[in-house]
Amino acid sequence: MSTLQQIHNWSLVHHPRWLVVIRVALGILLIYKGISFMFNSLQAHQLLYNTVFSSSADAIIIGITWAHLLGGFLIIIGLLTRWAVLLQMPILLAAIIIMANQYGIFASGADLPFTVIIFVLLVFFLVEGGGPLSLDNYFRHNPK
Repeated sequence: MSTLQQIHNWSLVHHPRWLVVIRVALGILLIYKGISFMFNSLQAHQLLYNTVFSSSADAIIIGITWAHLLGGFLIIIGLLTRWAVLLQMPILLAAIIIMANQYGIFASGADLPFTVIIFVLLVFFLVEGGGPLSLDNYFRHNPK
């Protein structure tokens, strides 16, 4: 049995039902952040202004917005959960690095603690997967 299959089997056996609530909340927060990027693109531009990404800030903001909206929806329904989480991880990691460099680690007003919590949850659900109450699990057991 492969390592990925062993991790998946372990996560199905050790997945409490209340983790579904956390997975759905994570998806909702990502959708909220995607909508926030959509309507507050000036704030995102200011965040990217003094970085290497300033020349292509518009394209990056559009990509982040759609990645958060699509990834959040997939995480909520539990479809392709690990892939959706992998899509989010580089975005959140870059956000943590940029915010830590611009505002400092303990700056008030920055979304750094919120972003770190979301990143930790993404790492958790990368390992854990969608769980027994997800479309991943449904399609795995009903291949028709």
